[in-house]
Amino acid sequence: MNIAQAKDEIKHTVQAYLKKDAEGNYRIPVIRQRPILLIGPPGIGKTQIMEQVAAECGVGLVAYTITHHTRQSAVGLPMIAQETYEGETYSVTEYTMSEIIASVFRCMRDEGKREGILFIDEINCVSETLTPAMLQFLQCKTFGNRAVPQGWIIVAAGNPPEYNKSVRDFDMVTLDRVRSIEVEADLDIWMNYAADRHIHGVIISYLQLRKNNFYRVEMDVDGLRFVTARGWEDLGVLIQMYEELHISVTEEIVGEYLHLPEVAEDFFAYYELYRKYQDDYGIDEILRGQAQPALFERLMKAGFDERLSVVNLLLDALKAPLCQIFEAKQFTDTPESEALSRAMAHAFDFLEDAFGTEGSQEMLLFVTGLTMCKEAAVFLAMNPQPKYMKYNEELLSGGRRQRLLQELRQG
Repeated sequence: MNIAQAKDEIKHTVQAYLKKDAEGNYRIPVIRQRPILLIGPPGIGKTQIMEQVAAECGVGLVAYTITHHTRQSAVGLPMIAQETYEGETYSVTEYTMSEIIASVFRCMRDEGKREGILFIDEINCVSETLTPAMLQFLQCKTFGNRAVPQGWIIVAAGNPPEYNKSVRDFDMVTLDRVRSIEVEADLDIWMNYAADRHIHGVIISYLQLRKNNFYRVEMDVDGLRFVTARGWEDLGVLIQMYEELHISVTEEIVGEYLHLPEVAEDFFAYYELYRKYQDDYGIDEILRGQAQPALFERLMKAGFDERLSVVNLLLDALKAPLCQIFEAKQFTDTPESEALSRAMAHAFDFLEDAFGTEGSQEMLLFVTGLTMCKEAAVFLAMNPQPKYMKYNEELLSGGRRQRLLQELRQG
């Protein structure tokens, strides 16, 4: 399943496990609350969905990457205690509280959350000395002599063996005590996430054109080469900050995030074109209603890559003021909101003049981009744009949208 489906499955599990009867007892006994084992390639957003699930369910979250731990920190340091048997006192070895279990109690104390999710990442990549403790954790919900508190649901995540040579297989006894969910990278789902997180438009634009470069893992004579969703997101954040600081983005910097040379080279070439289009088309002038006539002729002759870039540049330019208005919560009757309404209207006029009024792939992408942006959705609800409403109804409903998307994929 994709990461969005996995999120829903985990959220539903949390809701089911935390359901109580009239006496306040969990409807599903703790012994039947199987830990969830989330298996999927690295960098697809497993940690992010745990944060979202915890927030949406109103429960606490304690997250650990277990490969950073030793047996002592996971289970607890050994100590000598005194026990009396048949009248004689003996020294016996016990364990202090596990650092991980202590963090759960600390969350309960500091955040007042009596229920929550204990998330353990990279659980099948632990050292040989820690493996027995991890098996005990999944099977018995304990670290050493301390159990995970009732009301805390265990979710563990791991990587398939083809992505990590340190992966250790779980035995049948363990697998029979967990719910195993396999997750795959999904570009369409990630695009929705990218829109919500305002990931740089050049990333979105590039991946709309080069879908096969979203997630790749390859082995060659030089070792493992890869590109992940995490890499794209982190690169987008850096590019945005570099541009604000007027620092040049180089191919070497791109290669620090995209560890597949051919993809890094291809993306950097596209990034330079994207920046050039920004200057060539005068995006700010378009949003002021001052588009140069020569632009329309150029767009009609341009390839799809160039037309798509212009659409995303328009969306990028609109999202900055949208976010400012959203944060200020001043959506109407301000100079900023009125200026933004005019800019949106000019953008629609420009796209109609360039691509016609009957609806086009470019208009579909523009309307979809606005629809997926929560700040734009709120703004448009309070400042209706007739052309947005028109194209939203025409292009994002039923077969019309599917046909245009199919043409887009083939283009």
